[in-house]
Amino acid sequence: MAQTLKVKKNDTVQVIKGKDAGKRGRVIEVAPRENRVLVENVNMIKRHQRPRPLQNANRMGGPTIVPGGIIERPAPMNVSNVMVVCPTCKRPTRVGTVIKTIKDRQVRVRVCKHADCGQEIDKS
Repeated sequence: MAQTLKVKKNDTVQVIKGKDAGKRGRVIEVAPRENRVLVENVNMIKRHQRPRPLQNANRMGGPTIVPGGIIERPAPMNVSNVMVVCPTCKRPTRVGTVIKTIKDRQVRVRVCKHADCGQEIDKS
């Protein structure tokens, strides 16, 4: 059974632990089974890539080659190292859920846990 996380794709999160503590970024990918998230421009790693011919390169100039070299890309990090940033109060917050009735349907909505905010995180 897959675990549900309180962080979703395209959320803005702030890193609270590790080498990138304090940085904010957008969630690119969520892996609930591994308990990991991929955040844009955070936890960057360097990988060596060799030049490769481009797939389906049937142009007049012959095959084009993707250049190799050292590339930087974000690495997945544990979901416990990030906090969701509330879009209303712009502070990192714990996430609570509230059941709300929308068009005769009960829907779980994520809300900010700050006492002076309490606004919805999800855009309905």
